[in-house]
Amino acid sequence: MNIVVANLKGGVGKTTSAVYLSAAAVARGHEPVLLVDADRQASSAVWLEERALDGVTVVEAPSERTLVRAMKHDEGVVVVDTPPGDERIVQAAINGADAVVIPTRAGGVEFPRVAVTLEMIPKATPRGIVIASARLGTNDLDETVAWWKSQDVPIWGIVPERVAIAAGPESRLYREGLEQYDAVLRRALRKR
Repeated sequence: MNIVVANLKGGVGKTTSAVYLSAAAVARGHEPVLLVDADRQASSAVWLEERALDGVTVVEAPSERTLVRAMKHDEGVVVVDTPPGDERIVQAAINGADAVVIPTRAGGVEFPRVAVTLEMIPKATPRGIVIASARLGTNDLDETVAWWKSQDVPIWGIVPERVAIAAGPESRLYREGLEQYDAVLRRALRKR
C-alpha cells in the first residue's frame, strides 16, 4: 500500500503527516513501514535520524527514478513525503499512489495549491484532505471545512494545533497526534 502525502505548497504539515502516518501504521501492525523522503531537504530523514521509530525504515529518494524504485516495495506500508513545488516528483509519487493524503491549513491562501494538487490525482485514486495545525473553533477552520465539503473533497482529518505539527525532530510524537493520524490512516487503508 503506497500512501502519498502531497501538496505543492510548502509549510502545510507534509513531513509531520508522513512521520505520524508511519508511526500509526507501525502501531496498527502494518510492518514493515517504509518512509520514502522525496524532498531534497530530507526533513523526514533528518527527523527520524534524531528520533528513530521502531519498525520504520527511511529511504531518501529525491529524484523521480529513486522515488519510483522505492515505491515498488512489496510488503507493508509505504508512506511518501513529497517536496513542495516540484510537480514532476509529486506527479511521479501520485502515479504510484494507492491513496493520497493532502495536508493543508485553514485559510484562503491554501486553496489554490491544493486545487492544483487535486487535479494531479487520477479520479480513481482515493484522496482526502487533512487540515493540519487547526485552530479549533475558529471561523477560518469552519470556512475551510465548508469550502472543501462544497467541492466534494473528503476531509480525512482535522489535526489540532496543540499536536505541535511543526515541532520536528526536537519533539516527541504526541499521543493525540497518533490518534488523529491513525484515523487518517484507517480512511486511506479503507479506500484500497
